[in-house]
Amino acid sequence: MLTIHTADAVFGAGPRCDAVAVGGGVIAGVGTLERMAAEWPQARVRRWPGLMTPGLVNHQAVALLEAAYHPDPREADELGTDPITGDALAALPMGDARWGASARRGLQRMLQHGTTAVAGPFHRPPVRTAVARSGLRVRDPRQGHDVAATLDVFAVQPLSAVLGGDLAEGRPADLAVFDVPVDELPARALRLYGATTCLATVLAGRLVYRRR
Repeated sequence: MLTIHTADAVFGAGPRCDAVAVGGGVIAGVGTLERMAAEWPQARVRRWPGLMTPGLVNHQAVALLEAAYHPDPREADELGTDPITGDALAALPMGDARWGASARRGLQRMLQHGTTAVAGPFHRPPVRTAVARSGLRVRDPRQGHDVAATLDVFAVQPLSAVLGGDLAEGRPADLAVFDVPVDELPARALRLYGATTCLATVLAGRLVYRRR
């Protein structure tokens, strides 16, 4: 079923463009909601405030998944909720099952920050399995991306470095929506307000995260 996602603005599109139509895992069209609703009257329409962008790439995913432990919510009283690294991680008994569960939680947190692709390669077998099953796209590592590992990629890299593609017809339907002001430059607004403002993440046309 075709879905039209509409927001206050669409990154990289014309000034009047406010919608992206997706179907079969690819982008079917970019333009105004009025035009696309007329072209595809049976399409489902999802309305979001803020700015729609291509899905993001987390270039430090290896560090986030293989050198950090994402606590289970049931461990929050003991371990907190933030990723555990360094000496604190070394003190934890980490078997394959625990690494796999941690990776699954870490990947879900990435989706909650608009990430649809991660840079590999991943060396721990349970982490590789978790990434493969998540559906997130895996990219080759790139030089010049040696930055702090964080879920909020806007905080450490320029916008051009973290966008996973283009919102254009025929491209993979990977996108994210951020609740940021659209009367500011996108790069400034996204860096200022951060990826924690993510409202929705779409991967291969599927809505994989929606803020409640």
